[in-house]
Amino acid sequence: MWLLRSPVRLAASCGLRGGPSLAQEQLKSEGKPQKQICQVVLDHFEKQYTKELGEAWSTVREVLTSPLCWQYAVLLNKFSYSSELENNLHLKGYHLFQETSPYLPGSLKCYISRTPGRFPAQKHQIGKLKKYYLLNAASLLSVLALEIKDGERVLDMCAAPGGKSIAMLQCAWPGHLHCNEYDSLRSKWLKQTLESFIPEPLMNLITLSELDGRQIGDLHPELYNKVLLDAPCSNDRSWLFSSDIQQATLRLIQRKELSALQVQLLRIFYLRMLYKHEFSQNLIKKKDETVSGRS
Repeated sequence: MWLLRSPVRLAASCGLRGGPSLAQEQLKSEGKPQKQICQVVLDHFEKQYTKELGEAWSTVREVLTSPLCWQYAVLLNKFSYSSELENNLHLKGYHLFQETSPYLPGSLKCYISRTPGRFPAQKHQIGKLKKYYLLNAASLLSVLALEIKDGERVLDMCAAPGGKSIAMLQCAWPGHLHCNEYDSLRSKWLKQTLESFIPEPLMNLITLSELDGRQIGDLHPELYNKVLLDAPCSNDRSWLFSSDIQQATLRLIQRKELSALQVQLLRIFYLRMLYKHEFSQNLIKKKDETVSGRS
């Protein structure tokens, strides 16, 4: 499974009543400071996405420039369930995420709200599991598409910050979950996230690594049942609010190289899965020939 994060995906998942404009008004009414948009980045987006998205860009633009709309879903942690929390979500107008998919495990509980707002984040506490994870509900779509079953070997190749790995573990008990993150700082973030949500016995089924995804197929030749590749993205919404114009300008140059990396990562695991299919077919063929020879 390969999922590229994009402004369209962000906008599609942000079906908020009242929209970004209402979110901005809410920030003003609460007296909270608004993030300042980096004009260099916005000008670049105006040129690129007007050409790529056409009329849809105006809607996407509203969402990108409204941080309050970005994370409006609350994923409950079944390993630290709280009925009080669930009741509180109901009282605040949240409702269960419903997806027209044949695969939607009852153990996966995610609440969403159609009014702008942000549920308070939880602090990391050593030895204590968090009760929920804040995310964009669109992040769950790739996890549901995998249809993970108990006992399967799963690779989350670009796993940080860990939301999709946590979501997968809400769905099923994999035989092994390999969480890989090439960036060392993001890898530490990933490790802390997993430790904050997953009980220690289950952590024994999880492997953490900092490998280059383009080499991981050769370094780990064992065959995975499922692979989730949320390929490195431009992270447009964060750079749009960069306070460092020089860094933002450099990032705009670097983001042009991302498409090549995304294709390389996708190709590696497409070939890996193709090899797995051919290997399985050859085994079946040899088995049939052996049985036929005996009879």
